[in-house]
Amino acid sequence: MLKILQKIMAVGTVTEAWDAGEAPERFRGRVAPAGGSCAACGACVAACPVGAIEADGDTVTVNQRACIFCGRCVERCERGLLTQTGDYKLAELGGQLLGEAVRAEIARTLGRSLHIRHLDVGSCNACDFELNQLLSPVYDLQQYGVDFVASPRHADLLMVTGVVTRNLTQALLMTYEATPSPRLVMAVGACAASGRTFGADNYAVRGGADALVPVDVYVPGCPPRPQALLYGILLALGRIEQA
Repeated sequence: MLKILQKIMAVGTVTEAWDAGEAPERFRGRVAPAGGSCAACGACVAACPVGAIEADGDTVTVNQRACIFCGRCVERCERGLLTQTGDYKLAELGGQLLGEAVRAEIARTLGRSLHIRHLDVGSCNACDFELNQLLSPVYDLQQYGVDFVASPRHADLLMVTGVVTRNLTQALLMTYEATPSPRLVMAVGACAASGRTFGADNYAVRGGADALVPVDVYVPGCPPRPQALLYGILLALGRIEQA
């Protein structure tokens, strides 16, 4: 016990502000146009495994909800018009949070104390591993008045990971119904946010979370960093403005 206390005193405080830590050098974030004239060759569209890129003539757009940040489009673009940034602040609001009045009411009701129920509806567990880090001493989710609960009946926010499989469709719907109002739903990762990761014609999946329940916060990434998750939570609670 004495050794543990000595180690704690030697290490000091490791908890940091949600956006204080720098992303690793090899981290892959948002794919953005780098400027220049597009040859409209379609190489980036063909290279994207999840259909996140659309081209209209010489204009290329990237669906950040569906993008898995693999970087193939950046590698295939011969003119170097796409670049992969380290930006992880990609969460965006949807559903009821798009209304200013409702958003203000949600912030007033849940802004200082939010309880989360995590629900895996078919993920590969990558998002779940990142989600677990929120409770580590570094990110310390509880410092924001936010914590995980075991039952949806005690939850304010339903955090969904994975593309919705047919076998877990009922679990998602029943968990959503068991969560008391006012309730929020957060789709975590490209699978839950878009439903495209394993193909649109896959017999085993139903699509993204918003194909079955209304989603209020989308957090893109494959998987999203813990900081990206914190950004989405604080954005939903109205504690920060969208980047």
